[in-house]
Parts: sequence; C-alpha cells; structure tokens
Amino acid sequence: MSTTFPSERTAVVTGAGGERGMGRHVARALAAEGWSLALFDVQPGVVDFAAELAAETGAKTLGAVVDITDKAAVDAAFAEVDAALPPVLAEVNLAGIPSPASFFEITGELFDEVMAVNAKGTLLMMQAAGERMIAHGLGGRIVNTSSVTALDGGGTFSKAGYAAAKAAVQGLTRGGARELGPHGITCNVLLPGPFDTDIMGGTLSDERKDGMSARVPVGRVGAPHEIGAIVSFLVSEHAGYVNGASISIDGGLHMH
Repeated sequence: MSTTFPSERTAVVTGAGGERGMGRHVARALAAEGWSLALFDVQPGVVDFAAELAAETGAKTLGAVVDITDKAAVDAAFAEVDAALPPVLAEVNLAGIPSPASFFEITGELFDEVMAVNAKGTLLMMQAAGERMIAHGLGGRIVNTSSVTALDGGGTFSKAGYAAAKAAVQGLTRGGARELGPHGITCNVLLPGPFDTDIMGGTLSDERKDGMSARVPVGRVGAPHEIGAIVSFLVSEHAGYVNGASISIDGGLHMH
C-alpha cells in the first residue's frame, strides 16, 4: 500500500455552506495544502463559496447542494466529483444540526431528524467515499465530527438527542477504522468543545463566551481555524498510523 498521495487529489467536505461554520475554515486550510475541494451543503451558498475559494487560491473546486441524508443525492453528487475532479482521497464530515430540546421534549420525529443529519448522513458519506478510496487503491482519510456533548450528555446549547447522535458518529468512526484500515484508509473523529459557530445557536455574546470559558482550562472558546489545522494533519500522508482515534479539541474541558 502506497503511503504517498498523488499531487492531484480531492477532499470532500460537508457543511461548507454556512458563513460561520467550521466547513469553510477547513476548506481554506486544505486548499492551502494543495487539495482539490468538493464542497457539499444543503445551503445554496456553498456553490458561491466554492467559486470564491477557487478564485482566491487557484484550487480546483466543486460546490454542490446536497441532502446528505438522501443516498441518491449523495451518489449523484459523488458522480459529479468523479467527473470533474481528481481522485477522492479524503472526506471530512462537518455537516450537522443542533438539538436544544430537553430529554422529555424529544419527539420521535425530532430524534429521527437529528440522527439522520448527524449520524445517517455521516454513514452515507463514509460509504460513498470509502468505496472510491478502495477502488483507487491509494488509501485515504476520513475525518468525522462528534462533540464533547457525546461525553457529558448535554452541553451549553444542545442536549440529549444531539449527544446520542454524536455518540453514534463515534461508533461509526471506529467501525470504519476497523473495516477500512486494511485498505490503508484511516477514520478518525473530532470532539469539539465550545466553539464560536452557528451550531451553538448563533453568534456568541461576550457573556455566553465568558460562561462557556469558565470551565475550560485554557480559558476561552475555540476558534474555527483551529479545527482546520487539525484536519489538515489528519488527512495528510503523515497521519497514516492515526486510526480510530477520538480527538478532543476543547481546551482541556474533557481529559480522557
């Protein structure tokens, strides 16, 4: 199994449409490392952002409006990527929705929606990317996104339903690491703590930031570009022996 990726390779990133999400920071970081980018999001702004990123960096990009909970939509989007960009060697799952409903407020419909976007969507993306990585025979990298909420059952905004969905993402990551590892494909999962993004329910006020920071040993909330730096390493050739890892990015909020 080769440990050297070709210079022409593509990373697929979900959740890249929101102006205040982690996806755009990750996309910029990967573009700087020479990756071509396929950017997926349910928000139509992802198409304009892909064009802007190409103009700014010279990277080959494709922006697609995709419902990642729909297998047919995922397959169609990957077919576009196959036709327009180099081989897919990395896939980063950042798309997700929050769930601030308390335990007894969780309805079956709400639970299904939260699980569909956060867990089922991750699975469908992993399957589509993994199939291509195996076919290319060059190995690959998959990075998923859980949350420290999966560890404590409820955070400063999202609660039990979100915690359950993000715990499921950890299980999918470990399953992928075990079954795709023999093909040179690594699967790892990030557990972000409090970050100033829209997943926290909108722009954080100074008061909310102070409240969230009080329990964090480094004394602040995270900045989205810090996710980009870690993802850049995990999808690189240098991370080939990091597999099945749950990586907390929370300033020391949870030490395990």
